[in-house]
Amino acid sequence: MRYCSNCVMPDTKPGVVLDERGYCNACRTKELKASIDWTARFEQLSELVAEIKAANNPFYDCIVAVSGGKDSWYQALILAERFGLKTLCVTLATHLPTTEGIANLNNMIKDLNVDHMKITLKPSVFREIRRRCFLRQGEPNWAEHCAMFASVVNTALIYDVPLVIWGEDIAFEFGGLQRQESKPSALAIDKNDLVKGKTIFDWLDDDISKRDVFFYQYPDYQKLKEAGIKSIYLGHYVKWDGRKHYNVVKERGFTGRVLGPLSGNYIDYDNIDEKLCEINIWFKYLKFGFWRSTDQCCYDIWNDRLSRDEAVDIVLRLSDEFPREYFHDFLRFHNLSEQEFWDTVAKFRNKTIWEQAGERWRMKYPVSKLSQSVVNQ
Repeated sequence: MRYCSNCVMPDTKPGVVLDERGYCNACRTKELKASIDWTARFEQLSELVAEIKAANNPFYDCIVAVSGGKDSWYQALILAERFGLKTLCVTLATHLPTTEGIANLNNMIKDLNVDHMKITLKPSVFREIRRRCFLRQGEPNWAEHCAMFASVVNTALIYDVPLVIWGEDIAFEFGGLQRQESKPSALAIDKNDLVKGKTIFDWLDDDISKRDVFFYQYPDYQKLKEAGIKSIYLGHYVKWDGRKHYNVVKERGFTGRVLGPLSGNYIDYDNIDEKLCEINIWFKYLKFGFWRSTDQCCYDIWNDRLSRDEAVDIVLRLSDEFPREYFHDFLRFHNLSEQEFWDTVAKFRNKTIWEQAGERWRMKYPVSKLSQSVVNQ
């Protein structure tokens, strides 16, 4: 297990390759982004918007997938306010929303004065698919990722909306399996790192009808092309900066978590809209040796807001915290006993990077400062 020499990302993250300097994919992306002419990129976006407007669409010009979080609020702001497109905001409803999540989504709709559609998946089916994803893959949020991409694009087909806007290309922005360069098209977003090459049919048994999973099924690419639907990453045209987005939307009504950062987090405004996500992210710690604090620190390093040494201190302080806040909500929602939960933890704990010391587990290769040890371990 080796760590990037510029940030604190380990090479255990799927797709991460350290170069001869010890730099990870995302740190190389940072260098690439510095060479991009963002003014020219924004002009390309402006030209695309002009084409959409010229078509005089009868209902909506674009769809923006929103949760009420900082990034989707910023995306909708750009399209609806900056460009003046007739925007339909679409939300895949959370089944256990937080108070902050409800308030932020409502505040966003009021602030931008846009139409809003909320898609709520059949609860019994959603619960069972999440349960299977958890027990079999250690990743219950696969269900949301699949349904988010599919439901939003299906909505574009149903309502004949010519443009779908997504945020950042996660593989390019954060370093991953799918992509080493920025591309504008998000047509194949259902093949990104979050979906892992699977479809909803990989999770169905005889007890779930195919009629109940429409919003989990991504449309055929040819069908989208024939309908004239374009799907793009806004992050290809606008330099992506989550903290900047937060600073913009907090002046317009967005609020962070009232009780401060969740366990394992060092910021209080990231992914705070629902209660089922933290356990999913914590399982990355079991499998790959990192989770929230590493992701958040790396992001600030990539945007020149944090030094590597400062990040090491934060990661060492927070990584071992268990996401206790919504643990029992998670168990109840998935009809899990604590024994079933901890058995699943044991199943997915990566023994090549973890070792047992008495009754507790610890990382074999914790991140360290370059001044204290070599990067290779």
